[in-house]
Amino acid sequence: MENTRTASDGAAGPDRCPVPRPRSAVGWAGLVVLAVGVLVLGVFVGLMGPLFAIACGSCPDGVRGPQRFGDALITIARYAVPFATLGTIVGMFHPRGGARVGGIGLGVLVMLLLLMVALGQATG
Repeated sequence: MENTRTASDGAAGPDRCPVPRPRSAVGWAGLVVLAVGVLVLGVFVGLMGPLFAIACGSCPDGVRGPQRFGDALITIARYAVPFATLGTIVGMFHPRGGARVGGIGLGVLVMLLLLMVALGQATG
């Protein structure tokens, strides 16, 4: 039999989007576990992040002095963290999403936690 196929016949180019394979039960279970992990981390970052940011071990009352970026800290905890959490969970269950979206979302939540702690260190 003669090979008459060209290289472009089998490759997915910019015009062709391969159809994603349907997820198996194990794939769905993994996504649900990852989604619960993202949700738990999002709640932790949203509730405990500002407390970690203003905590001070050497201060008399345990709270850092006047906050220079207190409004930004609260804005991140109130809007950015829930938006990142919800966006990650929705993106994970999109047909072309999955574990990669979940990993990126976890990284974003960790970066938001680090940003809140860094903003809490600045007193003014």
